[in-house]
Parts: sequence; structure tokens; C-alpha cells
Amino acid sequence: MPKGILLDIEGTTTPITFVYDVLFPYARAHAHDFLDDETQRALKLEYDADVARGLSPPWSSTGLTYVHWLMDQDRKSTALKTLQGKVWQEGYRRGELHGEVFDDVPVALKNWNAARLDVRIYSSGSVLAQKLLFSTTRYGDLTRYLNGYFDTTTGPKTEPSSYSAIASAFGVSASEILFVSDVTRELNAAVASGFAVLLSVRPRNPAQPSHPYRSITSFAEI
Repeated sequence: MPKGILLDIEGTTTPITFVYDVLFPYARAHAHDFLDDETQRALKLEYDADVARGLSPPWSSTGLTYVHWLMDQDRKSTALKTLQGKVWQEGYRRGELHGEVFDDVPVALKNWNAARLDVRIYSSGSVLAQKLLFSTTRYGDLTRYLNGYFDTTTGPKTEPSSYSAIASAFGVSASEILFVSDVTRELNAAVASGFAVLLSVRPRNPAQPSHPYRSITSFAEI
């Protein structure tokens, strides 16, 4: 039994369809209302970095065309994820959005909490977006079972150094942490840092390349 469990969200705790068919379209439709000066500055810095790398992204006076360009590429951008988090926060506040998780997730979180396991989340979505999702599910507020959250400010999910930093935050050795994700590139990085891993295979998840990892279709299998 591990001492800590680290969970991805999209395709692991939450259906991909919720992210792509609900959250992303909502953010696209309302992004223009949240492009304040601070957000525009952060986007412009990323835009300039893209141009320096030889890319040709679009730009408008508010940065909205660049935001849409980032969304079209599904860019794991801190500036974009922060903006999306602000949009979703308002959507959840209005009651227009509600977090969605698979049926087995609340039971597993409750059982792990009873077993005194340290359960945390690592997602490309902002920490704010993570907390909003888990606090508004039809099963109630699930954040009471979660001890921490990590996003792109920790580092890319495909870099071993990100998992080393996360292990330090857990305060246990990497080998005592189980990471569950639907993306083998993320599992590869976690394994390189010493984590135990499982591949989440949920409905509509993209097929993954050949891999040596054990697959699960429900948290009940953990």
C-alpha cells in the first residue's frame, strides 16, 4: 500500500467529455470578459516567446485571438490555464457549471481517507480550476479528501523533475507514491523519478502507445 496517491484529472477522475464538451467551450465563450491588464500582460509574454521561437500566432488588442489560438492547440499554458480558471470560477458561482467525476471516485477517495492515505491532484488545469471541480460534484464537496494540488507552476507533467518536486511536497520517498494517469508520457516521467504508476483506461480516452504499465478501468481496482 502506498503512503501517497497522486491523481490526474482528465481521463482519470473525470470524463474527457466533460473537459472538452463542457469546460473548454464555456471558457472560449466567456474568455473575453476576463482579459484584464494582468492577464493580458501574462499572455503577451507568452506570445513574445512564441514569436521568438519562430511561430506566428495571431494577436489582437486584447489578446483574445491568441487565447483562441492557444485553446485550439490545447496548449498547457500557465497564462491560459489561469484565465480558464477565472472563467470557470464564475461559471461555478453562477451554478452554470458543476464538477463531474466517475462514480467510483468518491468511494475511493473516502476509503483512502479512512486509510490515512495522502491523496493529491496533479493536472495541467490551474489549482483554482481543480478545487472548483472537486468542490461542486453531485456527490458533494470532495476536496475534504484531498490534501494538495499541483498544476503547471510545478512543472510540465512529462518532466521527471516535476515529480521529484511533488515527492518533496508529499514528504515521503517517490517510491511510496502511486501516480494514476491516462497518458503514458506522464507515467514515463513519474517512473523516471521513482513513482509507482497505473494507467487509467476510461471511456473515450485516447489509445496509448505500447507500454509496460498495469491498466485499470476503475479506482476500485487499486
